[in-house]
Amino acid sequence: MAEKRTTYKIKEFGDKGKVIISEEIITVVAALAATEVEGIASLAGNITHDQVGKVGAKNLSKSMKVSVVDDAVSVDANLMMEYGKNIIKTSQNVQEKIRTSIESMTGMSVSDVNVHIAGVEMDAQTQQYTG
Repeated sequence: MAEKRTTYKIKEFGDKGKVIISEEIITVVAALAATEVEGIASLAGNITHDQVGKVGAKNLSKSMKVSVVDDAVSVDANLMMEYGKNIIKTSQNVQEKIRTSIESMTGMSVSDVNVHIAGVEMDAQTQQYTG
């Protein structure tokens, strides 16, 4: 049996039709935006920017949660930071990138973007000194 998708009408063109977007697409947009920010190593679960489009929205559910209430999008992003980056500044950049990406691509408003730091990734050189 086919899985029911949650969809939202984002534009109606009178008698010519309408544009409908699924919640999964909003999730992918948010995930791609987050992984473009400097200081973000990956999504929680070690999903990198290159993998986001390949794994599909279903596999992103542990990393990105998107909900729409009263036509406003709310996002919870679970991310892995790069070691040595400023958590506050990087998180603010993620919030802004996700907000502008969703708003510019879908026309939907974003009520909030909550950033959860799931861990810190260290590069090989940093691991040598710490372990």
